[in-house]
Amino acid sequence: MEYIHRKLDISNRLRQKSVLLFGPRQTGKTSYIREELGTSVKAKWDLLNPRTRMQLERDPQLLYEQISALDIDPESGIVVIDEIQKVPALLDVVHEVMEEKKIIFLLTGSSARKLKKEGVNLLGGRASKATLLPFVYEEIETTGEKSLEEIFLRGMLPPAWNDPDPDQFLDDYISTYLQDEISAEGVTRNLPVFGDFLQMAAIQSGEQLNYTNIANDIGISRQSVANWYQVLEDTLVGFQLPPWKKSRKRKSVSITKFYLFDVGVTRKLSGIDVPSDTQSDYGRLLENFIAMELKAWHDYNRKNDSLCYWRTESGNEVDFVIGEGIAIEVKATRNPTSRNLDGLRKIAEEKDFTYRILVCRDPTPRMTDDGILILPWQEFLHRLWSGRFPI
Repeated sequence: MEYIHRKLDISNRLRQKSVLLFGPRQTGKTSYIREELGTSVKAKWDLLNPRTRMQLERDPQLLYEQISALDIDPESGIVVIDEIQKVPALLDVVHEVMEEKKIIFLLTGSSARKLKKEGVNLLGGRASKATLLPFVYEEIETTGEKSLEEIFLRGMLPPAWNDPDPDQFLDDYISTYLQDEISAEGVTRNLPVFGDFLQMAAIQSGEQLNYTNIANDIGISRQSVANWYQVLEDTLVGFQLPPWKKSRKRKSVSITKFYLFDVGVTRKLSGIDVPSDTQSDYGRLLENFIAMELKAWHDYNRKNDSLCYWRTESGNEVDFVIGEGIAIEVKATRNPTSRNLDGLRKIAEEKDFTYRILVCRDPTPRMTDDGILILPWQEFLHRLWSGRFPI
């Protein structure tokens, strides 16, 4: 597959200050640097290279000497260090180089866990943060229209779209994650139990977090479950979605939801094949897919508006709420009924929204009499990424 241009743009930021670019494994950080930044990269250190890593672990100050020898013009180029979490002590050296030589760095990583754990220098606000997530639909659609079934099969990790056996790729991806991120970093000595937890996290992706139920199901402590969910966030394979709490008439729940970062990984970990559109898993995977599109759009555009969900104690619910302006419900139906619109109508009694949107598989966009926009999922994503939902 030829390189696919990504929606994330950090080139303007790199003209002003250094950037910490995080992203789950195999989301394409290396390709992004090569294709999107090109000749602006004047030097690069890859800490996945064992020899490079061991040299700099023994003597982090060696990086200062190597950069000094290159005589890089800070006005015309940047320095890249891949997988910075492998040698956290280098951040002190990077800080020193930034202060003395005014050089701009792009530092990449696939986990923030080790950096947080060791309390290392995170450059004191001298670098902005960005995250490269898996493909979004607007990126892969440039190679041709894709069906939901193919998206559920492959997920959105770039290598999956060039792999003849996507199920095997996803198996290998999960195994590599367990070995490299979980076992190698000493998260737990009991890898099989963590694997059971990971499966439960996938099955319950998009549900409210319930540490106690998961702890009881797999036979570990509630605190261990809470800690392991934090590991998933630190290694960028999941994120929490907080509740929207600005209801005026109904009491909202206060428990967050959790989504895994990729619909293919979610499906594979859940132990299911691509479901038919009559199965409940079909709607669950569609919601997970839309959740990640919204997460990427929100992060890439550096939105200040919150990304939340709404649920009341009486059971009213809307899948996603963006800031104070947009409420979004996701349904797999091709023929929306009044029942599918109930949550969007109830939330309008709590606050006026600029947009209330039902994302579904109905092929025809339309507006209901009370102002709910019904959109095919493809059309919704086109409008989202083209900025046709201003907030």
